[in-house]
Amino acid sequence: MNPALDQYLRSRRQAIDHALDRFLPAAPACPPIVGEAMRYSVFAGGKRFRPLLALAAAECVAAHPDVRVAYAVRTPDELLALALPAGCAIEMIHTYSLIHDDLPAMDNDTMRRGRPTLHVVYGEGMAILGGDGLLTEAFALLAREPAGDEADLLTRKLRVIETIAAAAGVAGMVGGQAIDLQSTGETAAARGDLETLERMHACKTGALIRAASVAGAIMAGAGERLVHAIDTYATELGLAFQIVDDILDVEGKAEDLGKTVGKDAAAGKLTFPAVIGLDASRTRARACAERAHAILAAASLDEGHLGDIVEWVVCRTK
Repeated sequence: MNPALDQYLRSRRQAIDHALDRFLPAAPACPPIVGEAMRYSVFAGGKRFRPLLALAAAECVAAHPDVRVAYAVRTPDELLALALPAGCAIEMIHTYSLIHDDLPAMDNDTMRRGRPTLHVVYGEGMAILGGDGLLTEAFALLAREPAGDEADLLTRKLRVIETIAAAAGVAGMVGGQAIDLQSTGETAAARGDLETLERMHACKTGALIRAASVAGAIMAGAGERLVHAIDTYATELGLAFQIVDDILDVEGKAEDLGKTVGKDAAAGKLTFPAVIGLDASRTRARACAERAHAILAAASLDEGHLGDIVEWVVCRTK
């Protein structure tokens, strides 16, 4: 990994983890067992990819000439304060989705982020409640933070809430999971074509990645043109991320990934390697990356780490 990107990711992950610890409820604000269950999954590790995207998009947008003209130049701390709540809320929603995805009624997985899944440790009922708690608290956080009653800030917060809700709901992540459940267990030919596969992942994985990027851009003050560019970039990035995820389920190692490998094929899941093969999957991920780079260049969004994040995604081994 690029050393500058590695240092950036480390520093931002630290800020994200500190904020998550501050934002997540704990006893006596909630029953101790629910607070423990939520924190068990949130702090099990993970890349913090989605909140990192929110922060990187905010910083990239803030450096754009159009935004510098419209808003006073912000310090890094001010940008963090604007974008961190949205990033943390999305990480909470992402973690809720993993908790529910691992349940026996879904993927029935026993390992996540290198440790036993939540339902294995706390039971299915508490895992469901822990996921429900994270989803609900995420929207409470979005409504509450960053604090302030300025009209422009409130408008941006409402737009971010709408964006994230749509990405997490039936037209987004929930809908993608429904397609996944419907297609699991059939032969690749019977399950559908490449268009069905891409639609599933655009909803299940891509929607929240797009929402994270767009939320960061909105909170930094991006106008419509820049929001559209960030959204288009994140669409390509999200598809590349999922393709690489599918490849790693075939070629990766459990100790690197922190989860069971080979389960997609064993369960007959709809994946890119199953439909188009490994070589074509790699080619497709690289094509997504090239399009993402071109979108950033065309919108003069080259400054910052969004381009480096594309390369991190397509080259990752875990």
